[in-house]
Amino acid sequence: MLPPVTGRDEFAALIIRTDFGDETAWQAVRAEISMPWGDDDYEPTVHIVDDPAWAGATADDVTAAVAADEDLSVVFLADRITMRDHDHALLAVAVLTRDECESDEEFEAYGGSVRTVPAGIHDIHANLSIANLDFADVTDAARTDPAGIFRSF
Repeated sequence: MLPPVTGRDEFAALIIRTDFGDETAWQAVRAEISMPWGDDDYEPTVHIVDDPAWAGATADDVTAAVAADEDLSVVFLADRITMRDHDHALLAVAVLTRDECESDEEFEAYGGSVRTVPAGIHDIHANLSIANLDFADVTDAARTDPAGIFRSF
């Protein structure tokens, strides 16, 4: 059983480390996540879970563990692929299950996962938090990238 995520500000993007095999790569990811973002160089607001209890957790495991957080629409996983990928692309996972949707179309619009560069975390989190965009908009933007990675809107 995964430990609860506590102390997260509702406006902070939730980033959970699930791979603990490369500390140097993790420090690089953390540095990128901490960089100012957007046209106005906004300060990032993040809540990082860096606890080995989460090692190897899958997207489904994490979604189930954070489902009680009603202010959370997306969680970002720093997994094995993140640590090995040149772009350090994290997995952005919509915190919505198929069971919570009335139709497959609704789940397609609001559910799923996509890879994002660290700088994209803030763009995704901000837009989903204020319901400016749907998760489908994020996945559509990622489809325009040759590697299928979300980089920005």
